[in-house]
Parts: sequence; C-alpha cells; structure tokens
Amino acid sequence: MTMRRNLMRATAAAALALTLAPVFAQGVIKIGEVNSYKAQPAFLEPYKKGMELAVDEINAAGGVNGKKIELITRDDNANPGDAVRVAEELVSREKVDVLAGTFLSNTGLAVADFAKQKKFFFLAGEPLTDKMTWQGGNQYTFRLRPGTYMQAAMLVPEAAKMKKKRWAVVYPNYEYGQSAVAAFKQLLKAAQPDVEFVAEQATPLGRVDAGSVVQALSDAKPDAIFNVLFGADLSKFVREGNTRGLFKGIEVVSVLTGEPEYLDPLKDEAPNGWLVTGYPWYGINTPAHKAFEQAYQAKFKDYPRLGSVVGYSMIKSAAAGIAKAKSTDTDKLVAAFKGLQVDTPFGKITYRPEDHQATMGAFVGRTKNEGGKGVMVDYVYLDGADAKYQPSAADVKKSRSAE
Repeated sequence: MTMRRNLMRATAAAALALTLAPVFAQGVIKIGEVNSYKAQPAFLEPYKKGMELAVDEINAAGGVNGKKIELITRDDNANPGDAVRVAEELVSREKVDVLAGTFLSNTGLAVADFAKQKKFFFLAGEPLTDKMTWQGGNQYTFRLRPGTYMQAAMLVPEAAKMKKKRWAVVYPNYEYGQSAVAAFKQLLKAAQPDVEFVAEQATPLGRVDAGSVVQALSDAKPDAIFNVLFGADLSKFVREGNTRGLFKGIEVVSVLTGEPEYLDPLKDEAPNGWLVTGYPWYGINTPAHKAFEQAYQAKFKDYPRLGSVVGYSMIKSAAAGIAKAKSTDTDKLVAAFKGLQVDTPFGKITYRPEDHQATMGAFVGRTKNEGGKGVMVDYVYLDGADAKYQPSAADVKKSRSAE
C-alpha cells in the first residue's frame, strides 16, 4: 500500500511538473544579441555591461508584462556570414523573441537583411551606415544610434565656419567609412560650395599603414582633414601624424574620436583642438545621466563609456517596445516601435515612424590633452530630434522606395 501511495505521489508530481513547465517557459522574454565582441572589445565590453545593467533594473522592477528578460549573446567574428549564421541559430534553436545588436555596419546590414527575409524584429544598437534606416531600410529593422548622416550633419556647421577650402579624408574602407565620407562631402559642399577634396585615403579596417597614409595626406597639403578612423587604426594614425607633424596648422574634424573608448587609449598623444563627436561622461550633469552613471559605477566599479550608454538604452528600448505592444509578436512590435518614446541617459528619444531611426543625439566638442589624458571640452549635446540632423519624411520615402 505504501509503495502504491508513493508511486501515485510520484506520478502526480510528474504530471504537475509537466503542467507547470510551459508556464515557466512562457515566463521569460529572450533577447538574442549578435555582436563583434572579440574584434571590437574597447566598445563592446562596456556595451555588454550596459546591457546587463538594464536587464537587472528591468527584472528587479518586475520584468516586462510580468515576464523576466533573458539576454542571449553570440559573437559574429566581425563577419557578415557568421552574423547571419548566429542570428539563425538564435531564432531557430534558442527561440529568441527579438534580435538586437551588431557593431560593424556590414554585419548590421547582413542581420537586417536576415530580419527582412525572416520577417523578424531586429533592433540595431550601433551600426552607423545610413543604409540601416534609409537607403535599404526595411520594416523589421530599427536603429538606436545616430548614423553617419546625422553625425556629419552635426559636425558640418562648425566645419564650414573654419572656411577651409582644401580638405583631405581618411577612413576605413568598408560600409561605415564609405557612408560617413559620402555624407560629409555632400553636406559640406552644400554649406560651402567652393570646397575641394584633394586627397582620399581608404584603409583596410584594422590594418592601417599609418606611415604611408600620413605621408600621402602631407603631400596633398590640405587645409583640413576629415577623419573616420577609430580604435587601433586611430591610435596608429594619431601617433604617426604627431611624429610627422601632420596636424600642425590644419583643422581636423573627426567622427567618434571623443568617445572614451578611443580617446582614453591615446593618453599623452591625445590631440588638441580636433572637432569631434563623443561622450564627455565626466561633465554631464542631467538627472537622467547622473542616475545612470551612479548605477553603472556601483555595479561595475568603473566609469561608463559610450558603449555602456548604447547597450543600456538598446535593452531599455526593447523592453519599452514589448511593454507597449503587450507582446513579442513581430508585427505588433513593429507597430509599437513606430513613434515609441524611451527614457535614456541622454534624455527621452523617439523612434521615428517614417524610417525607424531613433532621435538619440550626440555630443560635439573639441579634444584637449589635459595632463596627459584626452578629454572633450566646449561640448554641446545636439538632439537628434532636430530636423537639421535628419532627412525629411519625403526624402526618407524616396530613399526607402525599394521597400
């Protein structure tokens, strides 16, 4: 009799476990995140910490629609083919509810195309090419950071005030660099019709031959340089340029250089007076940023980088969209993200309905070598919601006509 009762209890327990299993499975929202962690650690290690902080905050507050957020990350080896492969794995095997992430523009475009083909929601955090949301944009892809057109539009007014006629450009020769240079040339020529571009150095990503690049730029005798290099390529370029006196007496306008990920490693080689976009975390005193900075410092015992803000804001955006949609259904998420407003460390942003581009802005200022460390000075935050920095709805419609 005892054995029979034990058997009945065991059977009942097993049945209860089977009944509860789907409930537990439904209690998690999975975000599948794809990125180039091994190839771009300077940006993506802080970025991952920013994501973790956002997940902790969301789950501590009760999750989204009563469910906890679970983050599943994969490395794409900085390769578009691998990015698509791991995106497929996340969707098919891990059964994620949304896709997010990517850093390099070519991998971002590959995942965006995958999302289009699979009709699956994708929130791109970082890739900056304008093709993410404009030419080539698709209904399933949204982008957080200001792209190359937006950042060029924020830099060009000050660049035009320099009244320099002869410009040289240097950039990594892949989608992001090409997009940034195209936007800068277009906008500067519109603001200053007599401008000339007298030299162009397109370098392999991660393999810049800094000596030959600096020599070629010096030989062209430009009045100003537009630089798009970042990471180790930027460090080599700055070092060689300082050594050979390239930057003496000329203006330099540079995308991303004011981000601590790229400015901090320059140390005492940090240049003075470059006009840059960046992130002066040490001087942003808004309540939203102070709260983020303090929470980040408390959790990681380190100061935030721009990657930290991007990772944090991306997860907060995903959670806000899912909450608004009351679902992870792709069509409902797409509808919810159009016009979605999200609170970020930089203030409230909106995902524009016409192109799925967020209105997150950027800080623009000058670099300064302060006691052997690079910082940004004379900076101002330019809001991406300002019509000056985004194409009109009519231009968007024209550029996305293929969609």
